[in-house]
Amino acid sequence: MKLPLTLSLYISRQFLLSTLSMLLALSGLVAMFDFIELLRRSASRAEATFALVSQIAALRLPFIMIQILPFAVLLGGILAFWKLTRSSELIVARASGVSAWAFLAMPMLCAMLLGAFASGALSPLSSAMLARAEVLDNTYLRAGGGPLALTGGQLWLRQADHEQSGLGPAAADGAALNSSGVAIIHAHGVQLSGKTLSTQDVSVFRVDAADHLLARIEATGAKLTQGAWELDGARVILPGKLPDQPRALLLPTDLTVARVQDSFASPDTLSLWALPGFIALLERSGFSSLRHRLHFHSLLSLPLLSATMALVAAGFSMRPARRGGVARMIGSGVAAGFLLFVVSKVAEEFGQSGALPVSLAAWAPAVAGMLLAVALLLHTEDG
Repeated sequence: MKLPLTLSLYISRQFLLSTLSMLLALSGLVAMFDFIELLRRSASRAEATFALVSQIAALRLPFIMIQILPFAVLLGGILAFWKLTRSSELIVARASGVSAWAFLAMPMLCAMLLGAFASGALSPLSSAMLARAEVLDNTYLRAGGGPLALTGGQLWLRQADHEQSGLGPAAADGAALNSSGVAIIHAHGVQLSGKTLSTQDVSVFRVDAADHLLARIEATGAKLTQGAWELDGARVILPGKLPDQPRALLLPTDLTVARVQDSFASPDTLSLWALPGFIALLERSGFSSLRHRLHFHSLLSLPLLSATMALVAAGFSMRPARRGGVARMIGSGVAAGFLLFVVSKVAEEFGQSGALPVSLAAWAPAVAGMLLAVALLLHTEDG
């Protein structure tokens, strides 16, 4: 039987209102605990004012909403379907010949659209605001000084080595080393000033595609500017030859200060649309892109996970009240949703460790949950 449009829109509206209400309530609750934790960490820092802590907490709110969305769909769906069942609206609809699959189609579509909106539209805003929140957090609340303040002030980088052409004045005093391969950079005393990254005691190991050492460059300092490393007091050491005289050299690069920072920062500070290009840059530069690829697939799978939560909510909340055991069924639905969350986090840890392929770690929990929810509904509807 074809589901009437009026009934379809009514059920969808009830589901959507319950989900959005639950999303706001849960996000507010989590944000409150996050704000309290920020206040605790700021208690010993005079420069961390109440306004600053409030700003950091507000900047983290869109990120919290994306993380909470699957639970909001689960709890909001359970609340909506339970109300419709308790008022006998779903019972009357099913008695009139309307299949559960028919009136669940629109709520599932709403859940998928919410997940797609969160991944495609909210994640750019969330990533930008979270990046700003982490900058403020690292500056005022943490002692580490940010993602570039590494242990011992050292920095290891690996980048694609490019042929040098059109060198500027900094390289006029020296010769360009024309070769392609990989440049491994080790620097001490990393300092960030504006859009310039300055280091001391820099070593550059240039190897070819077969990992054969081509040259070693020892410099007293270096600056990462737009499109190049500016090496000061650089001495080029070629295999089997004595070091030459110190000179100024330019080492071309497609790295930027922001990209170096992002490579050490959380993948959550990058949006769905920025991740593919950044992943390609990481792999080209020798950084591990495992966390970023996992985050990318997690954002892609969010619509499916939201639809899965909607089906789980329906499967555990459409039992008629006259049969009894409603509270146990609803509790089982909440437990099943949290179990799915735990499974997804465990799969994510396996994905980050490399034990599971990234796509499997990101998509398997949502697909498995969808299959189990479908099986439960088949048992409830046709069983």
